[in-house]
Amino acid sequence: MAKVGILMGSDSDLPVMKKAADMLEKFGVDYEMTIISAHRMPDIFVNYASGAEERGVEVIIAGAGGAAHLPGMCAALFDLPVIGIPIHTKSLGGVDSLYSIVQMPSGIPVATVAIDGAANAAILAAKILAVSDKELRGRLKEYKKEMKEGVLAKADKLEKLGYEKYIQQM
Repeated sequence: MAKVGILMGSDSDLPVMKKAADMLEKFGVDYEMTIISAHRMPDIFVNYASGAEERGVEVIIAGAGGAAHLPGMCAALFDLPVIGIPIHTKSLGGVDSLYSIVQMPSGIPVATVAIDGAANAAILAAKILAVSDKELRGRLKEYKKEMKEGVLAKADKLEKLGYEKYIQQM
């Protein structure tokens, strides 16, 4: 049963949203992913968002560009956490999406990550789920350890090679 719902308003968002799916897979978190539009198919959207909890979804990750209503509308209909991902847009670089998602009215919060920040959205979803899942919490701790070891290895390599040789190998 999917614990996370990953939603996007268009298939053009899939390259960004795939990063959320990949990260959830890394942590062993079940998810469902679909393309759904709050504007173009409001009846289907309302059915999805209002029935998600009943299907076992505990967190929704919603990516949206432009007017970016998908995350906020999810938060209005879904009683559990919603994480919004502002998608980069050609006209305003995603700032329009960011403002639309982050400026929610009082009582309808959407946790918001950086523009195109799908990996962080998945990590945040996993952290929310880890509150009641100790095994998942352990996988998150291991991930932090891996990140630390990766940075230490890069620092060691830089120290050994010097910055000019290091840059040449990048």
